[in-house]
Order: sequence, then C-alpha cells, then structure tokens
Amino acid sequence: MTKQLVANVFEMNTPGHITHGLWRQPDNQRERYTQIEYWIELARLAEAGGFDAIFLADVIGAYDVYDDDFAPAVRRGLQIPNNDPMLLIPAMAAVTEHIGFGVTFSTTYEPPFAFARRMSTLDHLTKGRVGWNIVTSYLPNAARNFGLAEEIEHDLRYEIAAEYMEVLYKLWEGSWDDDAVLVDKPGDLYADPSKVRRIDHVGRHFRVAGPHLSEPSPQRTPLLFQASASRAGIAFAAQHAEVLFTADRPAGALAANIASIREAAVAAGRRPDDTRFLVMATVIVGRTEEEARAKLERYRGYRDAEGAFVHMSVPFHPLQHPDDITVREALEREGRHDVVARGGLPLHLTVGAFRRAVDEAWDERFLAVGTPEQVADTIEHWLDVDGIDGINLRQYHSFETVRDFAELAAPELRRRGRLRESYRPGETLRERIFGEGARLPERHRAARYRGGAGL
Repeated sequence: MTKQLVANVFEMNTPGHITHGLWRQPDNQRERYTQIEYWIELARLAEAGGFDAIFLADVIGAYDVYDDDFAPAVRRGLQIPNNDPMLLIPAMAAVTEHIGFGVTFSTTYEPPFAFARRMSTLDHLTKGRVGWNIVTSYLPNAARNFGLAEEIEHDLRYEIAAEYMEVLYKLWEGSWDDDAVLVDKPGDLYADPSKVRRIDHVGRHFRVAGPHLSEPSPQRTPLLFQASASRAGIAFAAQHAEVLFTADRPAGALAANIASIREAAVAAGRRPDDTRFLVMATVIVGRTEEEARAKLERYRGYRDAEGAFVHMSVPFHPLQHPDDITVREALEREGRHDVVARGGLPLHLTVGAFRRAVDEAWDERFLAVGTPEQVADTIEHWLDVDGIDGINLRQYHSFETVRDFAELAAPELRRRGRLRESYRPGETLRERIFGEGARLPERHRAARYRGGAGL
C-alpha cells in the first residue's frame, strides 16, 4: 500500500516558537497568540486543509543560559511570554469536528493525579481527538520555578516519568470499568460503585489512592507522543510511546535511530508497526518555483541568527568570534573555563561549523521548497526512502504556511495517494494515526491494569 503522510501543524502558545525573528514579518499573526480568535482561525484552516492534528509545544521555564539572563529571550519573544497550551484545545475543538490536538506536558514537576483528570476531560470534550507529548523538561529555569536548586539529573527524570506513567495507566485504564456508567434515571443509579476502584499506588516518587475522578473517555489513554534519542529516552519510548519525533542527528543516523527504537519496542512485547516516526519539516510551496524561492528569501530576511543560540541555551557568543577558531578557544576567550571542564559541547568544532549546526530552523535535511509537484516529490522521498511516517510542519508565517500547504501541496499529495481524501467521521486521533481501535492495544503495558488487574 502507498504510505500516507501524517501531517501536523507545529504550534506553541507564544509569539516566537522555533523560527527566530520571523514574528516581525508584515501580516504575520504571531502577536495574536493571546486571542482566542487566532486559535479558532488556525483550527478551521488546518481542518479545511486536512491536517491530522495541531501539535502544541510547551516549556515551563525561560531560556536564560545565553548571557546568563532571560533578557535575550524576552526581547525576542522567544517562547516567553507563553501561555498554557491545554486551555486552547476546548476552543479549537468546539469549532472543528475532525482535527486532532497534541499537547505537551512534563512529568517532572507536577503530580500525576490532577493531570490525569485534565487529560481525561480533554479526551471527553474532543470526543477522543487528543494526544499527549510526554516530556521530562530540560530548562534550568524550569527547575528553579518549582523550588529546586538545579535540574534533576537526566536519567532520574526518566525514572520519575516511568512511575508517572504507571500511575496514569492505573487511573486511565484500571480505575473504572467500561460498563461502570449506567445513567439509570428510574433506578437512581448514575454509576455502579462495584465497577469503580481505588488504585492505591505506593511508589518511590508518588503515592496516589484514587479512584480516578473521570469516567472512561473515548481513548482512555490519549495518543502518546514522545521525542528522545538518549539511551534512557529510547528505553522509555519502547515501553510507552506511539508516535515519536526523531531527526537525522548525527547526519546519516536517521535509519539507525528509527530501527533502534523499533527493536526496543519489539523487545518490550510490542510490534514494529506500533510506532510512527515524525520529523520537524519545512514545506515552502508556490505556484511556480520562483514564487516559492521568493518566499524562502523573504523569510530569511527576517531571520534572527542570535535567537538560535538563545533557544539552544548556548553558554557563549558564537557570533562574536571568528569562524576558524574552535569552540574551546571561544569559550576560553570568554573566560568560560567552567563550561570547558563540564563538557557537553563539541569543543573540537570550529565556531563556524558550530554556528551552522545550531541554526536548525534552516536545516536542509527536511526542507522542501518549490512547486506542488516538487515538494510532493521530496515528501515522497522522505516517506519511501528515509522511512518516516509524517511531519510536524514548521511555520514561517501565520497563517501563510498552513494555507499554502493546504491549498497547494495537499491537493498534489492527495492526487498521488499520499494524503487521505477526507476525514472519517467520529474517528479518534489514535484511530486516525493507526487505523485500528480507539484504545491502546492489549500488547501495550497500559493494558495490564484493565479491569483492575495489577492494582
């Protein structure tokens, strides 16, 4: 069968997401992110264009490593200010029928019981159109915002996340039976208490009694997204994730990255096709190649090179050094011997090579620019040769990017059988992505708690 593209709009509840400086473009709508009308318009456009979901990124801290201050991020609107992404979903769901919503939430700083109820509420309100991007948070400022002196160590964050997931599965999958809710008005019985149970979870990091406060929602557990390439992250993904965000880093490693996660998932008792792989991609399309190239140059004209280093929490100033010296030399010139000693940066790279590697918003690897036929050729190569399943569409202009994809690229992709012709009424987000049931399959570890088993 011809592989069809999973296409998400990549968004964030902030003026400056991942295309640094481009909020300044004339007619860009980014400053309207605080207005509900912005999100309603985006949802309608994305659904009219046949996108699978609007994927909402999030951070719970400010980028304050560059210059040892958050001022550079604030000045650029670079993911600060930012608002809660979960609150956008009901508004967008109310004006759409089909498009899904992925939302980012961290397992590190807030307890699982309240989050479980919020996600179940969204799954109810959207009729099963919601997914969760599982993150463990990485910003030092985020740790300080929640009362910690410094970040929790990387692998410990994943240990916490693993227990967090078990609590959630117990609440979402095990606390209520499917037939617990009766709505028996003559019998004065809304739900059968014999089919609702506490979870009585006692672990190293969490103690949760239950029961879950929400009755079973269409998906119970939302579609599970994750992005990670670390050893701990891959082990976690093998157990939990359904849709993974990956990249070709280091260059040429994409196939190995996908294979390693699939192999780990199979070792965990799952099937190779239980996971889908998405990349962040740029699609700039015009009616002619010249028109598309002109758009790309227009976007480049507003590019903020320094913003990339703020976003990547680079602890020195690459733009202030010659291209031909090494990163180590640049750090030493700035007196950052502490960073040299700590490691973690490619000290052997030249500053020029480092600068080119960091500014990923202009990455050529998943960049398609041209006519509808040309970008469709490129996307087909991503699907058939690179082996990915879909994209998170990077936005260079709101709403030009979404509108161009919907009006120019999507029809050509449909003509080739690469995008579905229409939505299927009533399908959940999991059903759309996998073509199977609304619930997690029995081979997923969450299923061990169904019917109260394992509690």
